[in-house]
Amino acid sequence: MTVPSASQKPSRPYLPLEESGDNSTQLRFISDLGRSLLLTVHPKKVASRVASAIRRSSGAEVCAFVAELESIGMVTCAFDRKGEIDPRAFPKTNFEKWLALLPPQIGYREDNPEEFLIAHATHELEYVSPLLINGEIKGTIVVGFASKKDFSEAKGSLIDAATQMAAMSVNLSAHYETAMNDSINRAKDEHRRFTEAILDALPVSLYVVDRDYRIVTWNRHREVGVQGIPREAVIGHNVFSVLARYPEGQVRDEFERAFSTGKIERIEQQTIDEQGATKHWMVSKVPMIDDDTGAVTHVITVGEDVTRRVEAIHAVGRAEKLAAVGRLAAGVVHEINNPLATISACAEALERRVDEGAFSDHEVEEDLAEYLGLIKSEAFRCKSITTGLLDFSRHRKGERHPIDVVDILRSSANLISHQKRRERIEIKVDAAADVPLVNADAGQIQQAIIVLGTNAIDAMPDGGILTFRAVAETNRVAIEVEDTGVGIPAENLSKIFEPFFTTKAVGEGTGLGLAVCYGIVTDHGGRLGVRSNADRGGTTFTITLPVISK
Repeated sequence: MTVPSASQKPSRPYLPLEESGDNSTQLRFISDLGRSLLLTVHPKKVASRVASAIRRSSGAEVCAFVAELESIGMVTCAFDRKGEIDPRAFPKTNFEKWLALLPPQIGYREDNPEEFLIAHATHELEYVSPLLINGEIKGTIVVGFASKKDFSEAKGSLIDAATQMAAMSVNLSAHYETAMNDSINRAKDEHRRFTEAILDALPVSLYVVDRDYRIVTWNRHREVGVQGIPREAVIGHNVFSVLARYPEGQVRDEFERAFSTGKIERIEQQTIDEQGATKHWMVSKVPMIDDDTGAVTHVITVGEDVTRRVEAIHAVGRAEKLAAVGRLAAGVVHEINNPLATISACAEALERRVDEGAFSDHEVEEDLAEYLGLIKSEAFRCKSITTGLLDFSRHRKGERHPIDVVDILRSSANLISHQKRRERIEIKVDAAADVPLVNADAGQIQQAIIVLGTNAIDAMPDGGILTFRAVAETNRVAIEVEDTGVGIPAENLSKIFEPFFTTKAVGEGTGLGLAVCYGIVTDHGGRLGVRSNADRGGTTFTITLPVISK
């Protein structure tokens, strides 16, 4: 390839493309190209419009545009008479070799075709015009002509003018593209952060999995709490390995239903935290459906803590049951007590006759004594049930005045300690000195505490520690009765305050003690709660009462 030096290259005025002596064609081409590039903001489009326009106007076989810009990388395109061709027809190695030479250059394939920049078989002459950007050569426009006679000085001038215009336009568009990309990336980042902030602010636990069951989103409420897991420990991980504490078959079925049906599913769940408190959840599986394909791409899982709502519903249910029992008691207890009293009196009279020897010669004397004892004990048990029922029908207003719950706790512990119902039971009282006063009936509060304490002793058949505790909270006083016993199974926690519910053997409990406690506490404007863990053992009942307003 022959390469004339810059000093040998003659000065070429702009001439008509076909040597007609009329500059209007050249000026019209430059003007039209300038207008088309005016609103072109993408470097690839700049390259495409320039290369296509030069090839058509010059009558060349092929025209290629190549530039390597620091901000966006390589920009290449090429056109022949049939249209755009594969830019790989422009070998990068040839381009890099050319950068070391002094442009512009005219070369002939017949001299050294291996050094042609365009690997194309339909031309034998190349005209190379450099793209000068900010004083440095960043690329070139290469025009291939079928033969030497097809090229002219006018066409070379035209190509040089178009190259200068293209250099300025591609540089501006590259800066614009970079700025736009930066702006778009910043907007995406801001949108992502804003979306994450919204998800983190929601008062629910939320996470999203894709069709491969990989976690892609994990909000802040899934990070905090006893069952929380840090976000960086779960993103990208398999949901079944992350939620290993849950039954995998159940979790997998829930996700597979959501992916296959595309329907929202709401599931009620109940958990026990490490402190033994019962938590109620409403879990929703929400499929994300692609608008174009109609397929489910992700599933959103939303877990809402509905513990307070469920407890409120249970409280209303308990109150309704207590009211119903109270109405029943008020109507029938006296009618039941009268025949019970008669039965008891008759049984006692017959027992006296047995003791006096009235049936000493009869073969059923021993059986009669046993049966009479059973009749009397069961009559008294019925009497205790009706007495408990009367507690529901009585108005519990009582004599309410400021009381010190610490004194009540100590006296209750003292009374229980003298019952000696179980051996190896250690009783502790843990109370601060600054526990505020509450407005309550001392006898009723003590009754509730003693019931809780005796139940706790029954839960420790092999011994343990019974702790009475008083804690000052904001505008309330918490009274805790804690044992180290066998604990309460999770399925029974929601039932223990219901009338007649008991886990004790027949004859050992009426199932009314906790229900009476619940009624006493709620009548005082307080709350009665429970925490228990049957696996580790131990139960804590908590009475919270409002303090006296100052």
